[in-house]
Amino acid sequence: MKHTFNRNRKKFFLIPFGIAALLALVSYIVMELWNNLLPELLHVSTITFWQAMGIFILCKILFGFSKGGGAPWAGHKMADRFKGMTPEERQQFRSQMRDKMCNWKSHDPKETT
Repeated sequence: MKHTFNRNRKKFFLIPFGIAALLALVSYIVMELWNNLLPELLHVSTITFWQAMGIFILCKILFGFSKGGGAPWAGHKMADRFKGMTPEERQQFRSQMRDKMCNWKSHDPKETT
């Protein structure tokens, strides 16, 4: 065990530098894409390298670090829940969510609220 660690010590030492280099590269790409696309399309100002790094880190915090994207706290709970339901249970769940969460009504213009 100790022999393996000593042999791979250089790799462990280089990992933080590799992460920093990857972060710098991605930040540079975000900055270039932002500065070359968005000012003309959306009339926003250009950003600096450090602002691009902040945007990238903020997006990773908000939308997750997982391979498939998505928020890490969201998971696939709803999809798993729907898999085990019958069509009648799904319809009942949807109607309960409409009533409880948003009080959604039908989008049919003929119906009045």
